[in-house]
Amino acid sequence: MSPATEEGAFVSSVDTFRSKGTLEVADASYEIYRLSAVQGTDRLPFSLKVLAENLLRTEDGANITADHVRAIAAWDPSAQPDTEIQFTPARVIMQDFTGVPCVVDLATMREAVADLGGDPARINPLAPAELVIDHSVQIDVAGRADAFQRNVDLEYERNFERYQFLRWGQTAFDDFKVVPPGTGIVHQVNIEYLARTVMTREVDGVVRAYPDTCVGTDSHTTMVNGLGVLGWGVGGIEAEAAMLGQPVSMLIPRVVGFKLTGQIPSGVTATDVVLTITQQLRQHGVVGKFVEFYGEGVAAVPLANRATIGNMSPEFGSTAAIFPIDEVTMDYLRLTGRSEEQLALVEAYTKEQGLWHDPQAEGYTEPVFSEYLELDLSTVVPSIAGPKRPQDRIELTAAKESFATSILDYVDSDSAAAFRGLDESVSETFPASDPIAAGAHADSSAAPADVPAGNSETRPHKRTPLTLADGTRTELDHGHVVIASITSCTNTSNPSVMLAAGLLAKKAVDKGLVAKPWVKTSMAPGSKVVTDYYEKAELWPYLEKLGFHLVGYGCATCIGNSGPLPEEVSATVNEHDLSVVSVLSGNRNFEGRINPDVKMNYLASPPLVIAYALAGTMDFDFENEPLGQAEDGTDVFLADIWPTADEVQSTIDTSINRGMFTKDYADVFAGDDKWRALPTPEGNTFAWDSESTYVRKPPYFEGMTMTPDPVTDISGARVLAKLGDSVTTDHISPAGAIKPGTPAAEYLAENGIERKDFNSYGSRRGNHEVMIRGTFANIRLRNQLLQDVEGGYTYNFVTGEQSFIYDAAQDYAAQGTPLVILGGKEYGSGSSRDWAAKGTALLGVKAVITESFERIHRSNLIGMGVLPLQFPAGESAASLGLDGTETFDIAGVTALNDGTTPSTLAVTATKADGSVVTFDAVVRIDTPGEADYYRNGGILQYVLRSLVTS
Repeated sequence: MSPATEEGAFVSSVDTFRSKGTLEVADASYEIYRLSAVQGTDRLPFSLKVLAENLLRTEDGANITADHVRAIAAWDPSAQPDTEIQFTPARVIMQDFTGVPCVVDLATMREAVADLGGDPARINPLAPAELVIDHSVQIDVAGRADAFQRNVDLEYERNFERYQFLRWGQTAFDDFKVVPPGTGIVHQVNIEYLARTVMTREVDGVVRAYPDTCVGTDSHTTMVNGLGVLGWGVGGIEAEAAMLGQPVSMLIPRVVGFKLTGQIPSGVTATDVVLTITQQLRQHGVVGKFVEFYGEGVAAVPLANRATIGNMSPEFGSTAAIFPIDEVTMDYLRLTGRSEEQLALVEAYTKEQGLWHDPQAEGYTEPVFSEYLELDLSTVVPSIAGPKRPQDRIELTAAKESFATSILDYVDSDSAAAFRGLDESVSETFPASDPIAAGAHADSSAAPADVPAGNSETRPHKRTPLTLADGTRTELDHGHVVIASITSCTNTSNPSVMLAAGLLAKKAVDKGLVAKPWVKTSMAPGSKVVTDYYEKAELWPYLEKLGFHLVGYGCATCIGNSGPLPEEVSATVNEHDLSVVSVLSGNRNFEGRINPDVKMNYLASPPLVIAYALAGTMDFDFENEPLGQAEDGTDVFLADIWPTADEVQSTIDTSINRGMFTKDYADVFAGDDKWRALPTPEGNTFAWDSESTYVRKPPYFEGMTMTPDPVTDISGARVLAKLGDSVTTDHISPAGAIKPGTPAAEYLAENGIERKDFNSYGSRRGNHEVMIRGTFANIRLRNQLLQDVEGGYTYNFVTGEQSFIYDAAQDYAAQGTPLVILGGKEYGSGSSRDWAAKGTALLGVKAVITESFERIHRSNLIGMGVLPLQFPAGESAASLGLDGTETFDIAGVTALNDGTTPSTLAVTATKADGSVVTFDAVVRIDTPGEADYYRNGGILQYVLRSLVTS
């Protein structure tokens, strides 16, 4: 493998199939590589046609050959993937949490190239790279008119150094653009503006047209799949390599054909559809596969729904979940302000290349797939998912019953016993006359704060008096909803669910309903267009009446930036160990992600988020329990305020227009006065500030030489953590607040940072010192080396006692002891966090042994020089009798120095009594390219050496 040159990234030096030709569109002429030149491509799924064109266009006779093109044309849908290809994405898209470390690494690579005698200017994006700042806004202020401005002000105060650094990057690197804060969420901005669908680029004086493809430093990059753009999330490490012209090494995948039939019933939302699809595909098993939607039913799926489905691809585990390009795509491109020239090109190019989807067209060939699935949309029912995984769908009618079961896993043993009828005295019940239970204010003239309805016998209670800051007296209990947040591009990009939420709010206000006083309510849209159509539809006043004021344009609650609960609520929750709930319209609800005070998290559509704010508790049956009473005393049920499909569509038709998109994106990279006023450093290399706690030069290239050291076997390794199933990248590299008393907090305090300015882990990803200390520091991590302990702790075999994982790793490093991690199934699922791999490597972990890996994290580990291994099929740490107290020897790694990759490695685990457990671990270095990365100590080291020598 060799990295593409700046020219080679876009110029094919070989055209074995004589596919290069010209496409005339109106008055314009484009150079294209015709798929029709390769026999067999017409039967391929849409996604593989895109890959085939990619190989045709980038064929160079060495890295990408005619045999690769033939292999994809002869694709056997029934075969297991075994053919490696090199995919060259057209562009790279980033968000700021993962993007800042990318730019930090690129800045560091410039210095490293100079140290090795190369030209620093070689470190420059060779493909368009765009970064959207969307992950830094935190909901410190909510439920009030000035929330947006106050949150933006705090965002700039906290992130001044990071934003200044990104401003430098925008001027120092070519073809790198930054969308400033307060604009929108990366994936929504991508589909509404950045995505081209068909790319153009001038090459040797000729304008070339080719499919828009991308990789992104966020797992939900797949949202763009809804627009017919093939793309997926990668770690920041792979994204940096892609920016530098390095192709993405992959196996030609299996493609699952998913047919959608029928119509969505009245009262069912796109969110309900996607939760149903998520559950179905996760149960089927699509990890590492492409999912492609096909058939006549595709035309009936609105683009916004396609994007919502594509967004959730990581939740069901597929690499991509793509829809083909058709008239629906064109209508959306037109609505969102794409030029007439671009529209004409997209239609002409896709029809010429067989990428246009029209099952009614003469000569249409239905593609073949590896596996087939189908969903009749008419069978979908209103749903939520939780309390800790997006694939755990619950029908809304069963939500109360499901909660009554789930809550038992989150309450103390006494409360659980009370529920089971073992100790009835523990379950407190207040008489209706009790002023606290009834929610009476201290001021008797004020309106009472309603306590949610519900059968007190259905769940364990821990009713606790609470006085809010405004004097309202009420109570908190297990299962109370303390966060109700409309958030995340997954749903805020979809006008049907957003306007349904607005209409429901209007009907609720008209009926006299209010949100419960203990609920922190927030509205964080994915673009300013949402604000525009809310204003045009005159729905903002009703949303604000219920507390859903605009808090910012960004990911917010979905990525853990929910902000603190009110102090009195947080104190009550923690003092009485209450298991309270968040409900959000996001895509992730993993443990410890949303808020440190909240144990149970549920995903729901935007209108249901509002409904739960009105109910105030998960212990609620929307079908049979009223949300409140109207002025005339009649009960008001959810069905009474739920908008009809016709009402929603009518509002869409009258409230959204092309002008909103063209206005909001007219000067999207310029930013507001705050952004433009930031001082911008100059120069090709960055002047690192030794006092900065946000941006620091990382140690990846220290002492690096042109020739990599040989890889070695691993001897005498200790287990740093023994983990169970479904350990996510949130567990490994947590987002959210930096908890006082942790190693990261102690580091910041030692550097003069006050607690109020700790900010989040994500915002400090440009500082490896913070992130090393945050690795495996999630408050819900359960390390099986310890009993009944949650958080970033381990058993330290050096000291013989419990310690922070970071502190133990430093002790092991001082002794020269290598480390391993033991894990279960689906290790590394979740967000595409490169720091989950970077932190693992910097802690001294040499190998991770699990039952199975999620795709992105496995490749990220290799990209950082960490060896991913799997237990033999059907085996696990438990079945092999491993408890983590053993020392591990891994033999056979040195075979990689000879250019070969062994399929298994011999692992010997020696127990304290001298007995041993041996097994052959499966090597999960899946491609020759990955082997090159591992031999070089990581992907960035490989690329750096290649750039210097080429």
